[in-house]
Amino acid sequence: MMSFGSNWTMGAGGLLLLILVVWTLVWKGKALWKAARKGEKIWFVALLLINTLGILEILYIYVFSEKTKPTVEQKH
Repeated sequence: MMSFGSNWTMGAGGLLLLILVVWTLVWKGKALWKAARKGEKIWFVALLLINTLGILEILYIYVFSEKTKPTVEQKH
């Protein structure tokens, strides 16, 4: 008979799952924040709905989103 809730140890599989969830949440949070700040609605929705264990999020942050250059005001 199975007993639910009596054993709180995760084992190796549970620990791996926990690590992957934390990894994904960190990258997803960073990518969603950047997409929202840049007003990129399509990227925001795609990043929110597609789960790729952080791969798409990392690519968005470092490849697809343009790096913003600081603007310098010219004195006239």
